[in-house]
Amino acid sequence: MKRTMVRLADGRDLIYYDERDDAVREGPDRRDLPPPPPASELRYDPLLDEWVAIATHRQTRIFLPPTDQCPLCPSTPDQSSEIPAYDYDVAVFENRFPSLSVRTGEPGDDPTPYTPTRPALGRCEVVCFTADHHASFATLPPSRVRTVLDALADRTGELSELPGVEQVFCFENRGVEIGVTLHHPHGQIYAYPFVTPRTRAMTAAARRHAERTGGRNLFADVLAAERAAGDRVVAANAHWTAYVPAAARWPFEVHVAPHRQVPDLPALDDAERAAFGPLYLDLLRRFDRLFDKPMPYISAWHQAPVRVDRDLGYLHLQLFSVRRAVDKLKYLAGSESAMGVFINDIRPEQAAAMLRQLADRP
Repeated sequence: MKRTMVRLADGRDLIYYDERDDAVREGPDRRDLPPPPPASELRYDPLLDEWVAIATHRQTRIFLPPTDQCPLCPSTPDQSSEIPAYDYDVAVFENRFPSLSVRTGEPGDDPTPYTPTRPALGRCEVVCFTADHHASFATLPPSRVRTVLDALADRTGELSELPGVEQVFCFENRGVEIGVTLHHPHGQIYAYPFVTPRTRAMTAAARRHAERTGGRNLFADVLAAERAAGDRVVAANAHWTAYVPAAARWPFEVHVAPHRQVPDLPALDDAERAAFGPLYLDLLRRFDRLFDKPMPYISAWHQAPVRVDRDLGYLHLQLFSVRRAVDKLKYLAGSESAMGVFINDIRPEQAAAMLRQLADRP
């Protein structure tokens, strides 16, 4: 894989990850762009011990443009996009409308004595999986999935070195039902200046389990229990297992975990990276077959924090959909949105059985 970094017209970074060593990436960004916005504002919620980003400039971000104006397609002689090249394999660039940024501005006044504010220091990046606007992750070849995985690992390692970054989150949103504003196949990376609430909760549970069991890892024990039970396992190979968690929150939710405990994507070895693509592609295609239509989903990599509790972390991918039937979506209504208590309409064992029946056919 060849890695080439260039600068966009407004000074943002763009990195090409090419599958050919002879790829040349010298085309300039011909656009006349305003400077990137300063960092958003973080406000502390004392009632939940959480930070909330206030990013008002994101109201003006591009929303579902026509195909011929897609900012993630390659540039053409007549149309300049976020990617100056006329073709590419995988490209990663700083988001033009970031929630988090290293370009910090002046901090605002604290709204109350209990709600301190600070600049939303960090970084938001866009990951384009392919130059093909009409593709999806599920249609990529395994070789491209490997390129994407290597790019995510590279960015995780580099972003983890930024001052103030405490956690790196790689994810993909697919489908307007999820809230996607650009149809081109892409994901995102957030480098947070704090450890996220979900990771803090998982780490606290892992710490309690380690204290009770003489140092055992909670996720490793849960994975072993799921593999032993078998009735929620959807697919597996020598290095990875995909299973529906016993207490799944979403109608169709699958966790994909390596058999070896590693804290993050950079820690995966060559065999684990090679084995991930075929299993994950099979899983995504099963999702699309469930209702014979493209499945909206969120695909979220859970990585250990950058500086603390790395021994408690266990890298895994959480794939889930809001679709619960061919014509029905799972909305986060009162119990979920107000109280954080999920109510699942589909029994996890049933969801796993449905997905198992939809394996790729030779």
